[in-house]
Amino acid sequence: MNKHAIYHIPDIPYAYPKNRDTLKVRLRAASSDLQECRIYYKDRYDWTSTFKVKKMDKKEETELFAFYEADLSLNRNRYRYYFELTDKRGNILFFDERGFREGDLKQNEATAFQYAYIAEADVYDAPEWHKEAVVYQIFPDRFHNGNPAINPPGTQTWGSEITASSMFGGDLQGIIDKMDYLEDLGINVLYMTPVFPSSSNHKYNTADYFSIDPQFGTLETAKELIQTCHEKGIKVIFDAVFNHTGHDFFAFQDLLENQEKSRYKDWYFADSFPVSEEKVNYYTFAENITEMPKLNTSNPEVRDYLLKVAEFWVKEAGIDGWRLDVSDEVDHEFWRAFKKTVKAANPDAVIIGEIMHEASSFLKGDQMDSIMNYPFKGAVTDFFAKREITAEQFDDILAFNRTIYMEPVTRQMWNLVGSHDTKRFLTECGEREEAVRLAAAFQFAYMGVPYIYYGDEIGLSGGEEPQSRNCMVWDEKERNSGLLTFFKQLIAIRKTSKALTHGSYKTLYSKGSLFMMLREWENERFLAVFNNGDSEQEMTCPISGQDVMTGEKMERNHTLKLKPMSFKWLKAE
Repeated sequence: MNKHAIYHIPDIPYAYPKNRDTLKVRLRAASSDLQECRIYYKDRYDWTSTFKVKKMDKKEETELFAFYEADLSLNRNRYRYYFELTDKRGNILFFDERGFREGDLKQNEATAFQYAYIAEADVYDAPEWHKEAVVYQIFPDRFHNGNPAINPPGTQTWGSEITASSMFGGDLQGIIDKMDYLEDLGINVLYMTPVFPSSSNHKYNTADYFSIDPQFGTLETAKELIQTCHEKGIKVIFDAVFNHTGHDFFAFQDLLENQEKSRYKDWYFADSFPVSEEKVNYYTFAENITEMPKLNTSNPEVRDYLLKVAEFWVKEAGIDGWRLDVSDEVDHEFWRAFKKTVKAANPDAVIIGEIMHEASSFLKGDQMDSIMNYPFKGAVTDFFAKREITAEQFDDILAFNRTIYMEPVTRQMWNLVGSHDTKRFLTECGEREEAVRLAAAFQFAYMGVPYIYYGDEIGLSGGEEPQSRNCMVWDEKERNSGLLTFFKQLIAIRKTSKALTHGSYKTLYSKGSLFMMLREWENERFLAVFNNGDSEQEMTCPISGQDVMTGEKMERNHTLKLKPMSFKWLKAE
């Protein structure tokens, strides 16, 4: 038995409450090492009864590790437990918080792992509606110009050549005017990059957190947009930057004017005085970005100010949640206070962090509901777009990502393949539409929340920013109507399938260019099979069902033929 690989702690993600009455327990072992894993458990204050015993299921397996899970339930929700591990040679070891023993631990119950109590406040409580979300991201300046009267100076002709400072006149009225398009597409969450006043086209250098940028409209326009969305069953997510402000924000301007005497000098991080934009002797976002001075969110005044911002837009405008820029550079204590503030204003609001890497310290249930899943984007790009990795490697990356978080967190991840910060996915695919279709089919079948970057559904291309922030095409003759119809079909199918929105996930096969997954919810089973290669492939179909895309019937154990660069979605009958 490979002891070096065995790991467990009585904390997230290896032990956590699924609900008020159920404890999820996870154990890691070496891949292909154990024959069986069992867990012994009982009330932590019960010294007389025998331990209950439960076989743990192998939930995930990567190249290096296997992960075993069990759901435990006891009347008083307080647990003591240990593991019995049997390797493939029949050797048995018992494992508790002191390590390994060859004899049964019943005589030394005090050394068992302890999960003291399932408190209601510790249960992960992201909004239930969000599991069924299909997110559509809009970069407001590039979606549609609905009110030319408020165009900013220097507004370019729609669709002309893009530069980093281009303004094209897209606005909130433009989104309202195209609401029928969004409704027909089928999305149910609208996420917009920042709409607050700012000198840039992207608006990530905020000048005022309590109003709408005049080039986008007014507070009343924003309220009209939100109300119109709500009437059509669409939630609205605003984007905010609390890591830094714009350099024209009132507090930073006061610092520049009054220097050490400024009442706002502790709102920022000045290296020395006098503070100078020429010297950039203050901490900024990234590396010396003059117009984005970093905020000190540990300062109580800064914290209180920003929490009022968070509350204002939820209460006053009725937004349904926040997407938080550069959120891993803001302290945890601030995000804990932020969650309390937002959930007090609207318990059903969702909080999503922009964290591009491992984010478990932010996803314990006390800060964010979930994050933008950039590791998913990277894996999908490498497998479907660039074809640089095999199905085995693809599965390994995704499995690892699932094991570092609680399962309910994974269900809330924004699974993107592109955004305003990346190349257009069609460009990543070398303009191969069939690769876009494969990746989208995977995205909508996988566990988590599908995310569409505006225009990807009609075949927009574009390299690194700003080229990926191109203008939406509204002339039907100039857009890919076949691809648009395909996205509508994916969205419609997902919205009618509990297996896809709520179901369990299991990889059934991953080798070479072939990948097969199974989603299950109660009596519904949904099989998705992908051939990412250039030749026809055959597989044995593990279920009887109907291809929901074509209506074709499939029989269990019959041969499933997959054309090059194709997929099948089968719903069991």
